[in-house]
Amino acid sequence: MRFKKTDYKLLNVSNGHVFEDKGWTLTDPEGKAPSLVRAVYANKNFTPRPELDGIYRYADWMPVKRTLKNSCAPVTYKSKGLGEFLGLENLYITFSGWNPGIGAKFRTCSFKETEAYSVLARLDADEKRILVVQSAGNTARAFAQVCSDNRIPIVLCVPADSLHDLWFSRKLNKCVKLVTVPHGCDYYDAISIGEKLAEDPGFILEGGAKNVARRDGMGTTLLSFAETTGRIPDAYFQAVGSGTGAIAAWENACRLADDGRFGANNMKVFVGQNSPFTLIYDSWKAGSRDLLPLDPGTGRRQAEIILAKVLSNRKPPYGIAGGLFDVLKASKGDVYTADNNDIMYWMMQYRNLEGYELLPAACVAVASLAKAVGEGKVSKEDYVMLNCTGGGTLAAMSKGFVFKTSDLELAPDTPSREVMAKVKALFY
Repeated sequence: MRFKKTDYKLLNVSNGHVFEDKGWTLTDPEGKAPSLVRAVYANKNFTPRPELDGIYRYADWMPVKRTLKNSCAPVTYKSKGLGEFLGLENLYITFSGWNPGIGAKFRTCSFKETEAYSVLARLDADEKRILVVQSAGNTARAFAQVCSDNRIPIVLCVPADSLHDLWFSRKLNKCVKLVTVPHGCDYYDAISIGEKLAEDPGFILEGGAKNVARRDGMGTTLLSFAETTGRIPDAYFQAVGSGTGAIAAWENACRLADDGRFGANNMKVFVGQNSPFTLIYDSWKAGSRDLLPLDPGTGRRQAEIILAKVLSNRKPPYGIAGGLFDVLKASKGDVYTADNNDIMYWMMQYRNLEGYELLPAACVAVASLAKAVGEGKVSKEDYVMLNCTGGGTLAAMSKGFVFKTSDLELAPDTPSREVMAKVKALFY
């Protein structure tokens, strides 16, 4: 069956301006103030499509032009062990990782695959420009795998300290190129290199949180919950570096409320960070829409300390219209922190209670849920969605794996012309 691209327009969140997507629109060309744009779908009703494979069962609410092979949709199930342990009667876990026993077959073990399959399917099949993606680790692994499987050229910009996250079941196709920033550099430095590269017209920047395809891919986690339970959750929990996944969940909760069959959107959004890297937590607790100042050196040191390094984003979409600040305020949510000891504790507890292991970032979400329960922010009758964004690594890697090595290392202060010339040489 031939796939028909999804029908949608774009909405400027700050002023309500609706306009056409020119193909890779990231911002409102007529917008005067910084704002996220949101997809407005022609189909206002949530309509899963079982005839489509994997994540594309939710294609009516994804801004895609085609489908790609080997995707998997998030899996939602009612918790027994963890729910009983925390005293919650309606705790549902939405898992995006490797656990074939419950139907979860994310080969890179991370919900970042939801982003990759949506973003890459937004690209035209005949796109000549090469996609550029900046990542702290998991996103790079997901995009590398999907691009390798579907022969889509890509440049990944990643800190060298995250190379241990770039493991794969087999050697990648040569269309995937990896550019690293030296040890001691962080995600923000990788972002800088990607931005310089994208100054060349032969490359196209993925766009991060500004890309509606990234957010609506991530938002399929909430759609999985709604399809399983028939309702919008009362409380939503996720660990965040940028907060993009939480923004995406809120956007889909709004769409579900407009549908009318899933109840009102009374969902409280709770997010967690791995201390001492707590930029979002500190800014929120200060009541500030603007991010608090964070010295680059301090940020790099904090990123080195935390176990969940994928949560170390020094430039999250926090204060922008439609960003995380607005989501937390509108939902009456909150931000929690979990240190490395909390992560280790919940890694062991979760394994014992649910039967499979989580990645460190997902354990921050579990720790945040436990703290919210302890504070009475969540009642035992509430329908709670715990977004476990990755896990099953040991099981997935037990069959063997290979690491992707760097094709090129560049210092963050490398001039733009040199960045463009050296990366282009990898392809031509």
